[in-house]
Amino acid sequence: MNSPVTKTAEQQNEAPRTVIPEAQCRTEYDTLRRVVLCEPKYMAIEDVINDVQKQYKDENIDRSKAMEQHEEFERKLRENNVEVVKLPSSERFPEQVFTRDIGFTVGDRLFLAEMASDIRKGEEAALQNWLLQENIPFRVSESRVEGGDVIVDRNRVFVGISSRTSEEAVQQLEQSLPDHEVIRVPFNEKYLHLDCVFNVLSPETGLYFPSAFDEVTRKKLEALYDLIEVTESEQFSMGTNVLSIGEGRLFSLPQNPEVNAAMRQKGFDVIEVDFSEIIKSGGSFRCCSMPVVRND
Repeated sequence: MNSPVTKTAEQQNEAPRTVIPEAQCRTEYDTLRRVVLCEPKYMAIEDVINDVQKQYKDENIDRSKAMEQHEEFERKLRENNVEVVKLPSSERFPEQVFTRDIGFTVGDRLFLAEMASDIRKGEEAALQNWLLQENIPFRVSESRVEGGDVIVDRNRVFVGISSRTSEEAVQQLEQSLPDHEVIRVPFNEKYLHLDCVFNVLSPETGLYFPSAFDEVTRKKLEALYDLIEVTESEQFSMGTNVLSIGEGRLFSLPQNPEVNAAMRQKGFDVIEVDFSEIIKSGGSFRCCSMPVVRND
């Protein structure tokens, strides 16, 4: 007869290990546990696809500076106990740093996106390879949709309608997410993605650039959240594109003092990291991060 296994005193006093789910994101502001990044090793403005890039086309990107800024962002994430997954960079994809767009997680479902812009088509393959290696289930989008247009808050999923994300994709999300209310958010598509003009910081608070929306859409968003208004100049420097990591902490640019002051006034802990080189291509902290797991 085998002897019973006896635990040592140290083993008996061990706290139970937290099991991290494969994929889970129920909000934009729960504690970030696991996130996908990609270094801006080959970052460049080649095909201009937004107004910010038009401004910096001739100046273009200082890659060494962009790498330094991205490394600081990664370091701060790790300091805040976020597990960082880094996809391999490729010379074929100069905008690969914007990992938000290649996939998105809603509830416990992870979706692999279909990119709209020719210069970005194929970026999603690196994410797909990683998901397969990790045995993380995912769904492949059948119509054009990018993660920058998808914002989740509990049972609501806001989806920006633009040339990047199609009505067909929204209908498919409605079928895939019967337990969520999918809210269409039309906006001026010159701003590229919904998260460049709207974001959710807590159950009560959000950010928005009101000029990007028609009156009906503005009133709909204003009825749902206490919205901090982002000015035109700070929208241009990605004032709405902050990344929340939980417990009221979020990443924002030091170049946006007005929105940072407004967020601090409402009790948020604003972590300022210089991302001035990366935003030249039209995206900031939210654009550069694809959350896989968040939980409260």
